[in-house]
Amino acid sequence: MRPSLSFSCFLLIVALVQFIAFSSSSEQPSVLCHSDERRALMQFKESFIIDKHACSATSSSYPKVDSWDSQGVDCCSWDGVECDQMTGVVIGLDLSSGCLYGSINSSNSLFRLLHLQKLNLAFNDFNHSLIPSALGNLSMLTYLNLSSSVFSGQIPSEISKLYRLSSLDLSNNQEFNPFRRLLELKEPDLNNLIQNLTNLEKLHLSYVDMASPVPSVLANFSKLTSLYLEGCGLQGMFPSAIFQLPKLETIWLLHNHVLTGYLPEFSFSNNLKTLALWNTSFSGELPASIENLDSMEFLGLGHCNFTGLVPSTLGNLPNLKFLDLAINSFRGSVSPTLANLTKLDYLDLGSNYFTGFIPPELTNLTQLTDLDLQQNMLQGSVPSSLFRL
Repeated sequence: MRPSLSFSCFLLIVALVQFIAFSSSSEQPSVLCHSDERRALMQFKESFIIDKHACSATSSSYPKVDSWDSQGVDCCSWDGVECDQMTGVVIGLDLSSGCLYGSINSSNSLFRLLHLQKLNLAFNDFNHSLIPSALGNLSMLTYLNLSSSVFSGQIPSEISKLYRLSSLDLSNNQEFNPFRRLLELKEPDLNNLIQNLTNLEKLHLSYVDMASPVPSVLANFSKLTSLYLEGCGLQGMFPSAIFQLPKLETIWLLHNHVLTGYLPEFSFSNNLKTLALWNTSFSGELPASIENLDSMEFLGLGHCNFTGLVPSTLGNLPNLKFLDLAINSFRGSVSPTLANLTKLDYLDLGSNYFTGFIPPELTNLTQLTDLDLQQNMLQGSVPSSLFRL
């Protein structure tokens, strides 16, 4: 006997109610942060004062910890705090540009947050504190940024234990009047610090006092995308194999006066976008294979010891916006192929030994805002069309 229509509807409703109840019971409840980590965060907050002079001069600078409340149960909702959604442990702390002022050491409650994966304390003022060696206990760290925060002294060897790091930024801890670098990397040196950090994608150590060579082991860091070592007092020969790293997009080596090196032959697989060697002792000629750097946007080779002719293939870089070859010993004529660099907005060829005429083709550079040809041996008249750019 077939069940009645009303009975079938009844069974359908019962099944629907059971499904909804089951779905509701299987949902994960919201997870609050752990009480011990909440206390650690509050103690961290209380160990500093908020000082407007410790704020960076940007619109994004404000005291993030001001919103932290000891009565608040869920620290995962606090400004700058990130928690794991399943366990509630604190995995990220971003207090950059947070107006924090004060000293920090290895006994700070920060180092009780053992699940931290990301730590950003950039653009604060830690009052010439040493970088705490207890950072080495935060073994889960993949991101560490202590830049521009008035840390000083020797960088601790314990950072070399953080083998999960993909990004390390200790740059720009310096004073300006008079200028001096606050951090140093000598014992351990750069080689000892990074030899275990093979997962690094970003290594930013500008204005750390090293006075040492660039370690050749860096040429094995196949994941590296950006290398910033400006003003570090680097010495010796820069390992040319680093230029060939497959994912490397930025090499920034400005103001290392005695650092020597040369540009190698470049392959088609090179992904360099920014190459800045200004005020180093790099020398030799520019290779014709420079045309393979078709992702290049910024090429700063000024104030070096480069010589020879500028290859016409330099005009085959379709994305180049900035080109500085000033204060070298380049000779020969200014190649008209530079007129192919139609995205160029800055061109400095000053203080070289260029001869001949200014190519009228340069008027094709309609995006150009800066042009410097001074102190060469050029002749003839300046093309009047340049003044209409």
